[in-house]
Amino acid sequence: MTDARLALPVLLGWVVVVVVIGLPAAGAVGFGVAAAALLGALAAEWGRRRDRAYDAMVVRRMLAFAPAPLLIVATLGAAVGLAASTREPAPVRDALASGERLEVVVALKQTITGAAVGEVGTAGGWRGASVDARLERVTDRAGATYAVSVPVRLLGVEAQGRWPLGVRLEGAVRLIVVEPGDDRVALARVLGELHPVQGAPPLLGATDALRERFLELMQPFTGDGAALLPGLAIGDTSAVSDELDASMKRSALSHLTAVSGANCAIVVGLVLGVGALLRWPRTVRIGVALATLGGFVLLVTPEPSVVRAAVMAAVVLLALASGRPAQGLPVLAVAVLGILVLDPWIARSYGFVLSVLATAALLVLAGPLTERLRTVMPTPLALWIAVPLAAQLVCQPVLILLAPEVPLTGVLANVLAAPAAPVATILGMIACLLAPVVPPLATVVAALAWLPSTWIAGVATVASGVPGSVLPWPEGGLGAVLLAVLTLMGLLAVGVPTRLGSTRVRRRLALAGVALLVVVAGATAGAHALALLQRPADWRIGMCDVGQGDAILVRHGGQVALIDTGRDAALLQRCLDTLGIQRLDLLVLTHFDDDHVGAVEVVHGRADRVLVGPTGRPADEAVVEGLLAAGSTVHEVAAGEAGQLGGYRWRVLAPPDHRGVEPGNDASLVLEWRPGPQCTDCPSLLTLGDVGAAGQRALLEAVHPVDAITVAHHGAADQHAELYAVAQPAVALIGVGADNGYGHPTPEALDAVAAAGALAARTDLHGIVLLAPGERPGSWLLWTERGVLSPHEPAGRGPEVGGAQ
Repeated sequence: MTDARLALPVLLGWVVVVVVIGLPAAGAVGFGVAAAALLGALAAEWGRRRDRAYDAMVVRRMLAFAPAPLLIVATLGAAVGLAASTREPAPVRDALASGERLEVVVALKQTITGAAVGEVGTAGGWRGASVDARLERVTDRAGATYAVSVPVRLLGVEAQGRWPLGVRLEGAVRLIVVEPGDDRVALARVLGELHPVQGAPPLLGATDALRERFLELMQPFTGDGAALLPGLAIGDTSAVSDELDASMKRSALSHLTAVSGANCAIVVGLVLGVGALLRWPRTVRIGVALATLGGFVLLVTPEPSVVRAAVMAAVVLLALASGRPAQGLPVLAVAVLGILVLDPWIARSYGFVLSVLATAALLVLAGPLTERLRTVMPTPLALWIAVPLAAQLVCQPVLILLAPEVPLTGVLANVLAAPAAPVATILGMIACLLAPVVPPLATVVAALAWLPSTWIAGVATVASGVPGSVLPWPEGGLGAVLLAVLTLMGLLAVGVPTRLGSTRVRRRLALAGVALLVVVAGATAGAHALALLQRPADWRIGMCDVGQGDAILVRHGGQVALIDTGRDAALLQRCLDTLGIQRLDLLVLTHFDDDHVGAVEVVHGRADRVLVGPTGRPADEAVVEGLLAAGSTVHEVAAGEAGQLGGYRWRVLAPPDHRGVEPGNDASLVLEWRPGPQCTDCPSLLTLGDVGAAGQRALLEAVHPVDAITVAHHGAADQHAELYAVAQPAVALIGVGADNGYGHPTPEALDAVAAAGALAARTDLHGIVLLAPGERPGSWLLWTERGVLSPHEPAGRGPEVGGAQ
């Protein structure tokens, strides 16, 4: 029987933490919750000691059970209060309120290299990488310096060479507010350059050298297996392409994309096994296992799943050292409680949540599922299937919040990949450790690890490409709740984790579950089909959902233009296929950041003519050369040039036609699209690329009212509101990825759009967006793939916009 006496109170405390950290005054509320829970625990204990005053058995049992969960809630509430008091010290709070420039020293929480510049993305009018870091020292405008410890996400970091985890950097930033409950206190926009002032601590520096040497070792290897192996072995996913990442997610293998908690179990198990063979004393085996576990966490970097698994493994090892047996679920509860006390703001981390749920599923459900499956198949096969099935059943409702679909091939993919994962992981780690000592032997071991890694990547690619491999599902909280209810009904119907009620009751429960599944799946599929039927065939402007990036389509008279490609090739291909776009008469690349040209290979051989702005880096030239090699004609254009696409007339407004234009965001091609005499039912459009506030200010005299506008830089804060007021768009198109880490679209951008009287259509909320002629002259039909548009109060002129969703 599963012992849940500790797990249930910890779960209650976890839920309380999730709620409290999302409140504006989390610290005060946390202390209040702690005080109330402590008083409740004391009252319950007092009542229990006087239980003769109560005759009801239920009351006595409640009083006996109440103190433990209340004490845990009190502990976690106090942890939130204490953490909140140090998370946002006065100078940081003042800088967030005023937007003033801060001189800071930050410590990186992940490794970046110069190659990451322009590849990780851009934000807020600057170029560079986005990385997690910790503010350690801040200096305000008055020159006062403060020691702090504040988690932030740095935006626009341009690495000079390789900057490992733990390196200290000095420079200037401007802090940007994030939503309450975020595990980071703020986004920190880098102003100018950051300069290293202190190297990584010795241990972190040593482990980074190992990782760097292993990555060099992998360079001769090719294919998806070579891209995946560093993630399996050392937690480095920099080589994993968007296509492979999407395939891993759609086949429910995303937990293998990087190091997971299972790797901690493998490491500890290996050490204990070797120690047993060598007949080490128990204390020596446990001590060596703890030391090895600590080194492993440093090697792969402390991701939430690894931290959870390491804490859990440490608790198990300490229990073994004391001579007491350790049960799985109580140990997991202790690990979760300890992590939440140390860092309450990890409570909302998807990685942490999924890691805990997967572990709990294996502890609670894998055994009973094996028992049910073994009645129809051999026991080894039953166990092989039960493990991934249990994890997917419990984790899938949470995954719905990230992607509203259920991977139907997930269990089979995990069954096929399961034998290869530990082999690739172990051999990869061995190769990493051998790389600086015996490089030839390390290469041989890496080659052996490449084989199972390639197998895993192949399984993901095939499983995700099977027609009907995913089942569309309602999105958001409703979809998660529906799937959780269906999962619970299905488990109870088959008697997992224990048989409840009679066979007749379970049969009725199974029938009800099947009926609910049919209704939900049918309604979702029907809504999707209805949306496709309602999709306007005569659309003129389209915005593709390519994640954090831009891809805008303009169409008329059988001719099509694509403005930027985004970085995700799979998403761009999906959009083009969905809209039936085979060839492009015109391709416009506003500038050469990866979130605008990263998927350009999708249109190789499909674009007749290409317009580009100034190039500056070898990577920019490589994009141009690739298009030329694929048969396109490429023209570098500047302000004043014009042309025609079907009934549309386009004109370049920026950058200016003179030498010395620095490539980058403010050198983005800005195009105005106006309908000609043959295109009376075409909405006008202004595409801004990534032009910042200064560039927008310079455009004011050239801009005239338009029907639609692309919000610059995915809705970054660097906007000039007057430009949008002059443009007076009816529709504002924002190409932005969900949970993008940049805070896009920012309140500043949304306020500028609202003040201009525009309706904001966002790819993160609405998917593909199409603009078509409305029923009345001068009105436009706005169609979205999903979600509901929330109109703003009109603040000026704008054509009527209708929604067909």
